[in-house]
Amino acid sequence: MSLLPWRKNAPQSPVNEPAVNPSSASAKTAQTQHPLDAATGGVFSAATSGERLSRVKEWLASEPAWELMNEVFKELSHRDRGAAKPLKEKMDEVRRLRTQEQAAVEWAAKAESMLAQPRINLADAMAWQRDAARAGAPLSREPLASLKQALAERVKAIEDLQHQVQVEREAAVLLAQRIEVLSTKPWREALAAADALRGDVQQWQAQSGTLVNQAHWSSVEPKFPPMLEASRQQLLLVWDAFEAALAQAVAAEQDASAPLPAVPVWADELRAARGESAPAPAVDPAEREAMRARAVAELEALLKVLATDLEQGHGKATPKAAADVRQYLKSHARLLPADVEGKAQALLAQAGEMEGWQRWRADQLREELVKKAEALTQVPEGQRLGGRKLQETLRQLRAQWKTTDQGGAPNHALWKRFDEACNEAHKVVEAWLTQVRQQGEAHRAARLALIEEVKAWTLAHASDSDWKAQIRALHAFSERWREAGHLSEKQFAELQPMWKAAMHDAHVRLETEQAASVARRKALIEEAQALSTAPQWRIDDVKALQQRWQAEAHAVPLERKQEQKLWDAFRKPIDEAFARKSVEREKAASAVSAHDQRVLAAAKALDEAVAAADAGRIHDARRALEEAMRAPAEVAASVAAPVATEAPADSEEATAADASVAAPAPRKLVAVRGDDRPGQARTVAPSRDDRRPGRDVRGGREPQGADRGRRESRDWREGREPRVLGPRLGDAAFRAQRQAIEHAEAALRRLAAQAHGEVLTQLLAAWESRDAAAMPAAQALGSKVPASARTAWTQALGNAPAGHASEALLRLEMAAELPTPAEHLDARRALQLQLLTRRNDPAPAQTWAQDVGRVLASAHDAAAARRLLAALKVLVRR
Repeated sequence: MSLLPWRKNAPQSPVNEPAVNPSSASAKTAQTQHPLDAATGGVFSAATSGERLSRVKEWLASEPAWELMNEVFKELSHRDRGAAKPLKEKMDEVRRLRTQEQAAVEWAAKAESMLAQPRINLADAMAWQRDAARAGAPLSREPLASLKQALAERVKAIEDLQHQVQVEREAAVLLAQRIEVLSTKPWREALAAADALRGDVQQWQAQSGTLVNQAHWSSVEPKFPPMLEASRQQLLLVWDAFEAALAQAVAAEQDASAPLPAVPVWADELRAARGESAPAPAVDPAEREAMRARAVAELEALLKVLATDLEQGHGKATPKAAADVRQYLKSHARLLPADVEGKAQALLAQAGEMEGWQRWRADQLREELVKKAEALTQVPEGQRLGGRKLQETLRQLRAQWKTTDQGGAPNHALWKRFDEACNEAHKVVEAWLTQVRQQGEAHRAARLALIEEVKAWTLAHASDSDWKAQIRALHAFSERWREAGHLSEKQFAELQPMWKAAMHDAHVRLETEQAASVARRKALIEEAQALSTAPQWRIDDVKALQQRWQAEAHAVPLERKQEQKLWDAFRKPIDEAFARKSVEREKAASAVSAHDQRVLAAAKALDEAVAAADAGRIHDARRALEEAMRAPAEVAASVAAPVATEAPADSEEATAADASVAAPAPRKLVAVRGDDRPGQARTVAPSRDDRRPGRDVRGGREPQGADRGRRESRDWREGREPRVLGPRLGDAAFRAQRQAIEHAEAALRRLAAQAHGEVLTQLLAAWESRDAAAMPAAQALGSKVPASARTAWTQALGNAPAGHASEALLRLEMAAELPTPAEHLDARRALQLQLLTRRNDPAPAQTWAQDVGRVLASAHDAAAARRLLAALKVLVRR
């Protein structure tokens, strides 16, 4: 048993609302002028949208104040969006200009602070222009244009200074190499070149000193000053050693007793000029062999490293390994055998080829990157990449260029082309970033306005008790927040706590009321549990409890899952109580009475007779079932006694049971009211006991009070004994007897149709064979065929065929209201016209038996036999 249905409150229509007169409203609007109409040149009083749009454009040409434009836009956007569109565009332009001015002031201050510093960070100066463009600053307008030029000039000066440092370093290396080369030549040649070399060294010192004294020297990268100082110290050290050795050689040439210089070539030359022989070094052969073996082993280790790098293609480590091998050959070439030195020279040649190939491959990769960067700006307008995709592409190209530079020497010409192409493509990214930034500002302003709207709504509904409307409003706020547009992570992290705080304040009263509603519902659940465990309870208590739950649910809605959970908890004990009641009723109904047993046995016998397809048995079994269903009074009293002892589940059933037990015995018939005139038959009302088969005759409760009196009075007037209500059949017995009767009727109809078809087939077979003895019996033909008609048919079959059966067949088809074959339609129409002129002749429906005799008297024909069979199927069954 399910619970009582919910009763939903219908929406109440508003009452006592004043009617609005359109004419009075328009007159009032005409008399009341909008407060902003005078300030806007009659925008709000314009009659048409086109006129309003033209007035808005004229008013915008006067450059109104921002506050006035904002106020007019709020009022006009609700009335005419088309007229408000130019105003919105103007406000967006003013907002964009303000944003650009603010950005210009901010980035101008940054540029001025960098220019004012004595030492400027080169990376910050180079990134200023890029960051300012991303921020939407107008770099083409003053003062940013001048500041950009000043920073560019200062950056160029610093880069030129760093380049000069690198040039001076290379020059110092070249001077040291010249001095080293002079140390391998005769000392007189070195003495002749010493003056020119001294001038170059002094000039280098002067130029390096000039670099240090320049104004931008403090802004160069930290690695360049130590680099220049190391080159200066190394060059001075080499030059001082060269001058000292040259002065010692000059002194040794003038004085034979003076010591020889430390330069081996010069010392040998001076020793030869003095006539002295070079002292033979006293070297032990075993020690010399050990030195050679050690030199070969060390060189083999270096060659192994170089060969490994060449096999793996390490472009970064190969130059260092080759340099180590060259330096070792320069120092220990005299100790190495010829085959080992030849192997080393071969590996050095391969390293040189690999370095050249790497430089060539790196240039190829750079050219490909340059082509990709230049292609970004040459794509048609509709096929260009979006801002974010283009930004990612530029980052990937620059990362690939950096990777290429790590594997080989840089190419400044290709880098310049690549950088210019990337900067040109980055303008699209800057425009996209500007647009994104503007959208972000608009979204941020919209979200801030939404937060303020939520706060205002919270204050306005501080005493409202329409919780459903509040839930809908809060849900609408949440949807608007989700659809308010994209924000950056920083802005979202800034606004999200503000939004949560505003929504928390808006939900406080609702959450408090929902908590109280949950407590009340839990109390109702406890009442339902107590009611379900009670030994006896009334259905009115359940209805009242459910109505209280419905009222609470309509007043304070909860979250769907929580509300469903509470409802299940509330419904469970009531469902259990109804289930227990149903089980008790089913147990009581399952106890079949003696009357139900008799009905079930009679229904089973009727089903067996139907299965045997015996019409006589079916009729007998059906009469037995009807007699079993009509229980006598004593059986009714014996069956009703145990029913009266059962305790009903509710008050209504108890009352009905008591009434049935307390029903008095039926009284006898005292008089019959009818027509008492002489010669008239006694009027007897038709009995109502002959009920239709299959009808519910299980009986019911005994009528009480006025209903019982009216029924007894009606029985007395109709001249029949008062009805004695027998026991009510159980569901199983009632369904069994109803199904048995339905099956019996269907079986009888089926048997009758089968018998009827067999009789007609026998009749047609007797016609075909002209055998009168084969004529079916009168009982088989049925009551529709009189005995005289059968006699006439028998005589027709006994005589020889004579006459034609066409007209008789037409009359039979007209009597049976059957269609005539197409080839006989004209004959049927003619016959119908003849019958219309014979007004006193009997109709075909009255003479069909004579017509059948005429057909049987004629010769047998297959087509005529089919037509006769179709007509007899209808006529004989009527």
